[in-house]
Amino acid sequence: ADLRDIEQVDALLATIRDTAGGLDVLVNNAGGSPFALAADASPRFTESIVRLNLIAPLQLAQRVNAIMQPQPAGGVMLFIASVSASRPSPGTAAYGAAKAGLVNAVTSLAVEWAPRVRVCAISPSLVQTDAATEGHYGDHDALDAIRATIPAGRLATPDDVASACLFLASPDASYASGANLRLDGGGERPAFLAAAQAR
Repeated sequence: ADLRDIEQVDALLATIRDTAGGLDVLVNNAGGSPFALAADASPRFTESIVRLNLIAPLQLAQRVNAIMQPQPAGGVMLFIASVSASRPSPGTAAYGAAKAGLVNAVTSLAVEWAPRVRVCAISPSLVQTDAATEGHYGDHDALDAIRATIPAGRLATPDDVASACLFLASPDASYASGANLRLDGGGERPAFLAAAQAR
């Protein structure tokens, strides 16, 4: 379903209720953005990025909350955000702003929907997917240069993100709500260190 289309969302959730009887965990993973410098991006483009990365996830969450609240065990909602929410995001400024809004919304929803529904965010850095590695960030050498800035020495993998989701959705994380789990391999080495070492 196109999560920007509320009628499609309602149809999807009706199918889930009819077939599964309810919904225990939502992983709100829709999102993304092509590269566009802020000076060149049209208002329509910016609006579309905010709609996909902020408004659509919130609309879906609102409807899923209505399903989870009456369930005996409530439910868990996880939002896939991004480290772009808390650091500069040149070339994807609207995306970074939308993800920052999403991380903030998670803290509010965690308060509003407690104690029946837990709400958390996961903020990965660059994930090794086809979209990320086929031209968006450059060629193989460019990706190697990116890896060199990450203390873990590699990009995140889809399995890394899935494992974080499994943990936060599990009883082991039953007291975690309103949390934002950064999944960034230790962050990025500060540029000033590289500059100092190059002297």
